[in-house]
Amino acid sequence: MSSASAIQSIMTRAPVIPVLAIDEVEVAVDLARALVDGGLPVLEVTLRTDAALAAVEAIAEALPQATVGVGTVISAGQVASAQSAGARFVVSPGFTASVAVRAQQLDLPLLPGVMTPSEVMAAVEAGLDHLKFFPATAAGGVDMLKALAGPFPQARFCPTGGITADNHLSFLRLANVLCVGGSWLAPADAVAARDWPRIRALAAAVSGQRSPSAEAGGVGDRWYSVAGEEDPGSAFEDLR
Repeated sequence: MSSASAIQSIMTRAPVIPVLAIDEVEVAVDLARALVDGGLPVLEVTLRTDAALAAVEAIAEALPQATVGVGTVISAGQVASAQSAGARFVVSPGFTASVAVRAQQLDLPLLPGVMTPSEVMAAVEAGLDHLKFFPATAAGGVDMLKALAGPFPQARFCPTGGITADNHLSFLRLANVLCVGGSWLAPADAVAARDWPRIRALAAAVSGQRSPSAEAGGVGDRWYSVAGEEDPGSAFEDLR
C-alpha cells in the first residue's frame, strides 16, 4: 500500500482521532486501551512532552490493534524518530518540503497541516491531498473548509484545533472531511485519576456514529468502522 493510500485508510478507520499529550509513560497503554476499547483505534501522540516517544513505543508494543502516530512533527529528524518508536504515521502542524521528503523516503504516511489556500497548493503539488486543517476553528472552521472545497476538490481534511464534543459533527457533515482530531477525549483530570471507564465512555460516545447526510456534493450517510478494520460498506468508497 502506498503512503497516500495508507493515510486515507487511517483517516477512515474512525470519525475521531484522539490527540494525546502524555506526560507519564506509565499511563500510556491504559489510556490507549481505553480509547481503542471505546472504538477509536487511531491515536495521535504529540511531541509536546518528554515522554511522547517512549509512550508511542509502549502503545505500539502492547496494542498492535491500534494505529498509533506521532504528532507535532516539525523536522525531518523527528520523522525518523517517530518511525523508530513504532509510529505508523506522522502528523505535522504545518507543511514543509523537508518533512514531506523524509516521510516519503521512509515510506511513512504523513498528514501535514495546512491553513491557507497557498499551503494546500504546496501540499498538493508535493503529492499530498489528505491534509490536517489546523488550527481548525481559529482558521475559519466549517466555512473555510467549504470555501476550500471549490478550488481543491481532490483534497480531504482532518480538522484539528478547537474541535469539541459539541461541534465535531458539524465538521464531519462536510464532504471533504474524513475525520476530526480532538483532545477532549482524554481530559487531564480523567487521566490523572486513572479514570479509564470515563475515557472509554467518551470514546464510545463518538465512535461508530452515523452522521446526518453530507451537504450538497457529499457522499450521503456515513458509517464508520468501530472494530479497528476497514468498513467494506462505507460510503467513503466514493472518495477512494
